[in-house]
Amino acid sequence: MHITLVNPSARFTERLRMHQIAAGQELAHHDIPTILDGTGIRFVQGFATAIDPNARRVYVDGFGDITYDDLIYALGSSTDTSVVPGVADHAWTLNDPRRAHDFARRVAACRTVTVCGGGLTGIEAATEIAESHPEVRVTLVSSGELGAMMGTKARAYLNTVLDRLGIVREIGQRVTEVTADSVVLADGRRIATDLTLWTSGVRVSPLAAESGIETDERGLIVVGPTLKSVSHPTIRAIGDAAAIRQPWGRIHGTCQSGLPSATYAADAIAAELRGKTVRPFRFGYIHQPVSLGRRAAVIQFTRADDTPGRFYLTGWAARTYKEMVSSTPVPAIKVTKRMPVDVQLSKGGAATRDLVRHG
Repeated sequence: MHITLVNPSARFTERLRMHQIAAGQELAHHDIPTILDGTGIRFVQGFATAIDPNARRVYVDGFGDITYDDLIYALGSSTDTSVVPGVADHAWTLNDPRRAHDFARRVAACRTVTVCGGGLTGIEAATEIAESHPEVRVTLVSSGELGAMMGTKARAYLNTVLDRLGIVREIGQRVTEVTADSVVLADGRRIATDLTLWTSGVRVSPLAAESGIETDERGLIVVGPTLKSVSHPTIRAIGDAAAIRQPWGRIHGTCQSGLPSATYAADAIAAELRGKTVRPFRFGYIHQPVSLGRRAAVIQFTRADDTPGRFYLTGWAARTYKEMVSSTPVPAIKVTKRMPVDVQLSKGGAATRDLVRHG
């Protein structure tokens, strides 16, 4: 069996840590060819520009075409800058580590930063910047309650840390425009800012839809129980490039679902090659780990459908837990390439097979 990995960059990007880069921190360099050394996997650096699912070919810019028997589609997602006027021209995102480095250099020379988007990425970015640059006034704009996915106590701790870091919050506010030096809110107010960081909304690559693969209204590949494309079964989609449903509902794209679906897809292909029966993918969420700078974090443990459970962590235990989660991908790759056995990061459990009961 021959395996080829296609990626635009030779560096493995730790998406979980992009907010640290934006705050001016240097991260370890993980070179993909070095990581793959000794595995027999061929690495092709380039952008996949087209897929011919009938001829089973992938076209890579600057390389040519690659034929396949089985394709794993893992293009992920990026921040959507197309909805609000001015975002594409004036706001920064955490899509590219090179741009994040550029942002960090500018933060060091400015006085005000506005982070738009109150999801986990926005919260982590705002706290990281505020902690690393206490002289900078950081404003966090969110259309909904911060930490709404958490329980009451975890949410209270989150706001305590935001207060300690001096982060200004504009809650229940929708951004209607971004200019070179301001963020305009729906109520007409204008927030003056030196830099705007946009973390709201996601979009996926149009490659699947343009290649004739069946996608949903968001552009995600529609998959069946074993993550195979319903229109082209030689393609499996994983992570936030796939429209995956479980008995409790639809999976939303995070590293929590990306890693298990990737491992499952690899194990499923290996099992089929051996003539074995492949069981359906089963997955349930277990936690919402949120870093709040380098000195604080909050971990909300969840039910399978990602609604908050009873338990949470703060303080030293939460920081340690979050760092362990963020550090998992690269060490896991290095360990598994030396293991001649199947590795399943998540098989789900009873909660993933039955509808979740609340109460």
